[in-house]
Parts: sequence; structure tokens; C-alpha cells
Amino acid sequence: MKILIADDDPQLVRALRITLTAKGYDVATAADGTQAVAAAVDQHPDLFLLDLGMPQLDGLEVIAAIRGWSQAPILVVSGRAGAAEKVDALDAGADDYVTKPFAIDELLARIRALTRRVPRTEGDLVAHFGDVTVDLAARAVVRGPGARPVRLTPTEWQGIELLIRNAGRLVTRQMLLTHIWGTDHVTDTGYLRLYVSQLRKKLEADPAAPRHLLTEPGMGYRLIVDDGAPG
Repeated sequence: MKILIADDDPQLVRALRITLTAKGYDVATAADGTQAVAAAVDQHPDLFLLDLGMPQLDGLEVIAAIRGWSQAPILVVSGRAGAAEKVDALDAGADDYVTKPFAIDELLARIRALTRRVPRTEGDLVAHFGDVTVDLAARAVVRGPGARPVRLTPTEWQGIELLIRNAGRLVTRQMLLTHIWGTDHVTDTGYLRLYVSQLRKKLEADPAAPRHLLTEPGMGYRLIVDDGAPG
């Protein structure tokens, strides 16, 4: 079980790394938000311990980036004790919240509770919407009564995969941009509009009036799938 600790307090990180390693966990660390996102992508941790007040990217931005592609549990460990901060973190996608200073026994108990929820294997995701079927495991898209294959570019695959894994939910522009191009491109919304337009041409019956790949003005996109599909 790999845990990523993301915190800009080196003494706390060192203490947690020693404690968790002694408990048999594989531990990775990050000193700021940008490092946390990079480590998440490179190492695919099973659980995140995440501070909110980090440099580069703050904790809420890191949570949003992680939730763009991973459902691994996120335990926020923060000195921010206000109810509003806790609600914001949980709404952003965190699974639990521990306020600093904390008892190590409580932290370990929270970790055990969250790791019990980690699935051992992730089921194959097949999404159906309109006359389109997308099989993420096979990386195949077919459309129409004749199951005509539809070719997606690697970038289009990254976008549709993120939308399918969050089917029915808002996926922000920042989440998509970070997932596809990384944190340096979170303002490149023009590229994103172009790729969404291309996906609509390939997957929507009427790209000018989409029924499934919907725009949430000023926020991002939402994929509406048929009953029984992921989400």
C-alpha cells in the first residue's frame, strides 16, 4: 500500500514517513502542490495525506487535479480548523479531514478506515450514450447499428476517459487541462474547446446541439450517459 504525503512542513513529513514506514506502508513525499500532482501521476499512490496550505498549488487545487483521474482516498491533514475549510475540502473530493495537531493513533485509524475502501481491482468501464459505446479497457469506440469503429486521437482518449470516469458529474476545465496537458496549461482553454468540439463531431448525433457531452458555462463539461453506464 503506497501513501503519498504532501506537506511543506519537513519535520512533520519526516515524522509521518518514519511512522508509516514502520507500519509497513510504502511512503512517497512531496513538498508542494506541484510536486504532489507530479508524484500522483508518476507513482499512483493508493492513498493521499494532503495539506491544504502548500506553495505552488494549494490543497484544493491538488485535490481537483487528483480527482480528475483517480478515486484513491484523500485524507486532508491541515491546520485549518474552520468548518468552511473542511466543507470546501470534502466538496472538492477529499474523503476525510484531520486537524493539526493530531494524535498519531487517530491518524492511523483514519488511514485504516480509508484503505478498507480501496478496491483491489477496478472493473472495466463501458459507457453507452446515444448510439455510441466506449470501452475504456479495450480502448475502442463503436457507433451506430453496424457498430462502426470510431478513431480517437490519444488526446481525445484522455478527455473522454476522464469524462466517463466522472459521468454525470461536472468536470472542470482545470481538471481536464491538468489531466491532458499538465499543470502548466491550466489556462489554455482554447485548446480544450477545440478538442471537445472534435469529440462532439465524432460522438454526438448533432454536434451543434449536443445531448451528452454538455458544456457547463464558465465551469467545464459534463457527460450524460445512458442508464446502466458508469457514473
